[in-house]
Amino acid sequence: MSAADHPEDASTASDVAARCRDAEFVRLVATPDGDALAATGILASALAARDVAFQTSVTWWPATDSEADLTVSVGATGGDVSLTDTTLAPAAADVATELDADPDATLALAGAVAAGDDPGEHAALLDEAGLDRDPGIAGPADDVADAMAHTTLAHAPFSGDPEETARTLAGVDREGRTLASLFALSVLETGARYAGEAVERALHPYALADRFAMATLAGYADVLDATARVRPGTGVALALGYDVRETALDGWREHARTVHGTVREATFARHDGLVVTDVTDEASAATLGSVARLVRDFRSPEPVVLAQSGGTAAVASAETDVTTLVAEAASAVGGEARIRAADGVGTPACAQVRVDETEMDAVVAALRRALP
Repeated sequence: MSAADHPEDASTASDVAARCRDAEFVRLVATPDGDALAATGILASALAARDVAFQTSVTWWPATDSEADLTVSVGATGGDVSLTDTTLAPAAADVATELDADPDATLALAGAVAAGDDPGEHAALLDEAGLDRDPGIAGPADDVADAMAHTTLAHAPFSGDPEETARTLAGVDREGRTLASLFALSVLETGARYAGEAVERALHPYALADRFAMATLAGYADVLDATARVRPGTGVALALGYDVRETALDGWREHARTVHGTVREATFARHDGLVVTDVTDEASAATLGSVARLVRDFRSPEPVVLAQSGGTAAVASAETDVTTLVAEAASAVGGEARIRAADGVGTPACAQVRVDETEMDAVVAALRRALP
C-alpha cells in the first residue's frame, strides 16, 4: 500500500536541498493540488538555476520506474525523499533558498493559500511579495462575474453557472464590499456546518501587481489547484512561469463547472460523523478531491466526506486527521491509499483511495468503524 511506504524522510529544507544538490537528474512527483503544484514549480526552477535536469509529474498514483537518480515526492510519501509534513510551497521556497536560488514569494504564497493557509501565517513571504488586500471577490481576472461563477474556493447556488451568476448580479452595485457581502450571504444560504468560515477564503483577496498573470493571490491559488487536477501539464507550465494564462483559465472554468454541478446535484448517504456521496461524472477521477472538499465545507452536516466513483474515492475531513483511518480502511480490503499532507483546512485530512469497485462499501464500513 502506497500510504505505508517509508522513504528516507527529509523534514528540513537543508535535508532536501542536500539531496538535490548532489543529484544530476531529479524526478519531482506532486499530488494533484495547488500547493503541491506550486512547490514543484519552485523546486523545478531552483534545479534549473543549477543546471540540474528534472522531470515533473502530477498524479496520485506515480509510476515507480524512473531513470532519475533522485525522486522527490511532493505532498505524499514515496520516492527517495519527500515533502509532506507542512505547507508545501513555503517549504519548497526554503529548499530553493538553500540551493542558492531566488524563489518566487508570490507563487509560494499562492501554494499556501491553496492549502488553506492565511497568507498572514507566512509573514516573511508576504512582506517580500509586498501584497495588499482589496475588497471584493477572489478571482484570477478582473471580471467579477467570471470570478463568482468559477471560483472553487466556495460554493453558492449559482456557482459553476455563468448565466445564473449574471442573473444574480443584475442590478447589483459591483463595488467590492457589496459583492463580497452578496457572495457571502449566497454561500450561507446552504446552511452548511462550515460554510461561514470556509467562504472567507474567497473574500477580500490580496491583489497582485500587473506583472503577474493573475489578478489576486487566491485566484492564482484557485487556478493552480484546478489545473493540477484537470490539466497538469498546463499547471506545471504555469508554476514554472510560462505564458499559459488563457489555457489555464479555460481549465479553471472547466473544472469549476464540473465540480459545482456535481456538488449541487450530489445525493448523500449520511452516517454518524461521515457523509458518502456518489459521483458519476466522466471527469470524476480528476475532480473527486474538489468535490469532497466543497461538499464537506458547503453541504455536509458531518465533518468527514467520502466522494466515490467506481473504485476510487477522495476523503476530506474538517476536524479529524484521517491519515491512519484511511490507510487502515484501504488496507483492510487490500486497496491503496495515498495520503495528502494537508488540504483546505491545513490539516492532514485529505486522501485518495483506490480499490476494486466491489470493495468500496467495505472501505466505507471500515472508515465508519475507525472514526472517533
